Amino acid sequence: MRVVIDLDLCGGYGTCESEAPEIFRVVDVSGDYAHVEVLLERPPEALREKARAAERQCPNRVITIVED
Repeated sequence: MRVVIDLDLCGGYGTCESEAPEIFRVVDVSGDYAHVEVLLERPPEALREKARAAERQCPNRVITIVED
C-alpha cells in the first residue's frame, strides 16, 4: 500500500491528519497556504484502515491509496 496526495489540489484542511496523524501532517508553508505532508508513504498494514478513512474523508478527494 502506498499513499499519494495531489498537492496541487490539497486545501490543507487537516481532515487526513485528524484521521491518521501517524501518516499525515498539515504544513504551513507561507502563513497563508497550508498543505499536507505524507509522513509514511508506505504505512504498515496496521494503519490501513486509518489511511482509508483519511482517503474517504478528504474534502477535496486528493488522497489516493495505491495497492502494490
